[in-house]
Amino acid sequence: MRFSALCRLSRGAAAPLAGRKGIAPHRGTASAWGRWETHQAGGARGSAAGEIIQSSKKVLASLQKGHPTFKPTLAIVQASDEDLVQEINQNFAKEIGLHVIHICIPQGSSEDEIVGEILRLNEDPTVHGVALHLSENACSSKILNAVKPEKDVDGVSDVNLGRLVRGDTYNCSVSPTASAVMELLEKLVKTVDGKKVLLVETCGPLEASLQCLLQRKGAMTMSCQWKTQQLQSKLHQADVVVVGSTKPKEIPVSWIRPGTTIVNCYPDFLSGEHGYGQDVKYSNQSAIDAVGPLTIAMRMQNMVKTSERWIQSQQYREWNLHCLKLQPLSPVPSDIEISRGQSPKAVDVLAKEIGLLADEIEIYGQTKAKVRLSLLERLKDQTNGKYVLVAGITPTPLGEGKSTVTIGLVQALTAHLNVNSFACLRQPSQGPTFGVKGGAAGGGYAQVIPMEEFNLHLTGDIHAITAANNLLAAAIDARILHESTQSDKRLGINKTDPGTLTADEINTFVRLNIDPSTITWQRVLDTNDRFLRKITIGQANTEKGFFRQAQFDIAVASEIMAILALTTSLADMKERLGKMVVANDKNGQPVTAEDLGVTGALAVLMKDAIKPTLMQTLEGTPVFVHAGPFANIAHGNSSVLADKIALKLVGEEGFVVTEAGFGADIGMEKFFNIKCRASGLVPSVVVLVATVRALKMHGGGPNVTAGAPLKKEYTEENLQLVADGCCNLQKQIQIAQLFGVPVVVALNVFKTDSHAEVDLVCEIAKRSGAFDAVPCNHWSAGGRGAVELAQAVRKAASQENRFKYLYNLELPIIEKIRIIAQKVYGAEDIELSPAAQSQISRYSKQGFGNLPICMAKTHLSLSHQPERKGVPTGFILPISDVRASIGAGFIYPLVGTMSTMPGLPTRPCFYDIDLDTDTEQVKGLF
Repeated sequence: MRFSALCRLSRGAAAPLAGRKGIAPHRGTASAWGRWETHQAGGARGSAAGEIIQSSKKVLASLQKGHPTFKPTLAIVQASDEDLVQEINQNFAKEIGLHVIHICIPQGSSEDEIVGEILRLNEDPTVHGVALHLSENACSSKILNAVKPEKDVDGVSDVNLGRLVRGDTYNCSVSPTASAVMELLEKLVKTVDGKKVLLVETCGPLEASLQCLLQRKGAMTMSCQWKTQQLQSKLHQADVVVVGSTKPKEIPVSWIRPGTTIVNCYPDFLSGEHGYGQDVKYSNQSAIDAVGPLTIAMRMQNMVKTSERWIQSQQYREWNLHCLKLQPLSPVPSDIEISRGQSPKAVDVLAKEIGLLADEIEIYGQTKAKVRLSLLERLKDQTNGKYVLVAGITPTPLGEGKSTVTIGLVQALTAHLNVNSFACLRQPSQGPTFGVKGGAAGGGYAQVIPMEEFNLHLTGDIHAITAANNLLAAAIDARILHESTQSDKRLGINKTDPGTLTADEINTFVRLNIDPSTITWQRVLDTNDRFLRKITIGQANTEKGFFRQAQFDIAVASEIMAILALTTSLADMKERLGKMVVANDKNGQPVTAEDLGVTGALAVLMKDAIKPTLMQTLEGTPVFVHAGPFANIAHGNSSVLADKIALKLVGEEGFVVTEAGFGADIGMEKFFNIKCRASGLVPSVVVLVATVRALKMHGGGPNVTAGAPLKKEYTEENLQLVADGCCNLQKQIQIAQLFGVPVVVALNVFKTDSHAEVDLVCEIAKRSGAFDAVPCNHWSAGGRGAVELAQAVRKAASQENRFKYLYNLELPIIEKIRIIAQKVYGAEDIELSPAAQSQISRYSKQGFGNLPICMAKTHLSLSHQPERKGVPTGFILPISDVRASIGAGFIYPLVGTMSTMPGLPTRPCFYDIDLDTDTEQVKGLF
């Protein structure tokens, strides 16, 4: 065994004991360590090292009492397999209750290879401390600073040294060797105050640590090397000498002044063979025995302190959010001008402000970051905040501003009322962005920024869904082709004794026998393209005559999007992906993605998409953007995971505000009956968004057409139209009350609305059962314009909540459809087509009858007829077909004719979108 503890550490190595080429082992060393090993668990309890071990043991036991599953692990990276060093570390760690792992890297490993191993340990959540046990030459600054400061138990990184110099000893690890030296000095000289201390060959992190600690105790420090010309003079002046390497033979003992205290962690220096006289006050044999053990004990103490800091870092953190200032202009500029006029915070700064840890985010550029699901485990004991849903009345084709209200509300709560809040929004499809509706980042002074990044690509989730969806579609057709053109034997059988299988068994084993006429899985594209609504595939000669009619859907209509929005974990998502039913076989049994063997590949494509994307509002408050299913052809809500993470981050008194697509009859009903069932979360308040414009339409006003100027009925005061149209608002309030949740009406005010119209709407809303109804001016004033709404929401959230589902899942599929049609839409009854009846019968027999219902219906009317406004009555709701999203977990009836692929209008939005090639700025988005 070869020792070079202090010398090695003086050059920055984290290990107190290590081999060094060219240094022969001291003949008394082994026996000294042997004596320590014999007594370390017993007699050592009375020594300084033993006291530290027992103290650390008590601290760790207290930590683990509150966190019984916590197992602190120290990883030691070493260049050789030195059994004695491993044993010493293991014995100390075992006594305290720590777990130590030794990472042995090959001799001659390059600097980059060592750094790579360190970085791996930095990212390993099961490793809480890292120490280095390398050769002197391997301890470069790059290697030492590769250790994450939070895991640097030996205090060798520049960050830890800086904290020590600044006096921040609580948040740093101090060099165990330096701490051991200070402990020995305290026993040998009682105090170093006023003493002259000479540090010989103690360079690097050790020297910096010793100088800082000694000077803080009042000592005067000097540093030099053995080859220093003034060495004799310096040795003679010193009261204390701390030595970091073996004394050269040519340096005579007489240079050391009698009575000088020598502290040395290099055992050879203190051996009798050097012939120091009795006047040299050096550590006696028991102190020699304590040098190495004390240093290791100090390391283990650091490890316990590191563990304590790690546990504290995992607890909920109070927000320290710095909101961005707004200076609203009049008239209000375009959305993209407002977005560009604000400088967003760097996303890592925002993440830190709201209590996210550095290893919980994956940064995309400057303003977006994925948030890892590990946060849910870290904050599992944190009480959820309040849960608010923003829904709306039946909208005009222009939309009524639910996203804008959502953003204005959180800006008001956080930037103006100092209440933690999070907005959770859907990712917009590029179909509407380039089609007719435009973007979905909010508008005016209530936006998510940068709005062009929000609306275009984001972090690629929809592209991942497209890739996964189309891989599954390709797998279906490829399987049918190969089964139809190859024999069972050619397909192969992986059995122990295939010769024992019958012909029928072989057929069952290798064939899915998909019935092409039952395929329900379509290819998708995130573009509005009406010419893909019906296509023929397989027309190339290579497909050997296998062709069939198919279609493309918009990407956000994919069941994989619905799964992303409803899943609760990576494992849950993989299971759901495998359950997706894509067709039936020729015996009428369902064929799933798991049957096709594609589940794992789909999960791989979706593994990053499952993480919510963090962005911010114009006022610097946090936003999650995640998942984007349409509400008319899917369930129309952002992800369960985004809501769950946000509810933990805001704290018990905070608010998470999420939005449901289209009117309350569609998005809100599905939020309650589908999303809340999947998440187990209970909403606190419903904010129902209305506009005077939409109410006038429901009161009998002329048609509202996207892209066409509004008629005068919508720009001039007309109290009668407003009063007549409030029937739709009243109906939507009643729908919310079916679920037992308080309703606050948010009237999204436009500049053409008169005070009398605004007052009339709020009065009728309150008379109709709303907890409160308030006008909102967030579009023109930002969060300040929604303060009254925020105050109303806070009061409503304190009310008694009697949340309940609309129907029992055990009811037959037909009865669940009827309940929604009659209680929510106001239909007299339902009418099932023969195809719908047949599908319901099939799904019931296949065991899918207990799933919730996701109605695919127009969003422009409570009925199935878009032209019928207000509150239609006396109609029969036609169910043309019924389909199943088994992976997502719902049955979806198609009401009338519903297209799952939008088309482009006469003048699409893309005409106005352009790129400035000099600045690379996007123009024309709204």
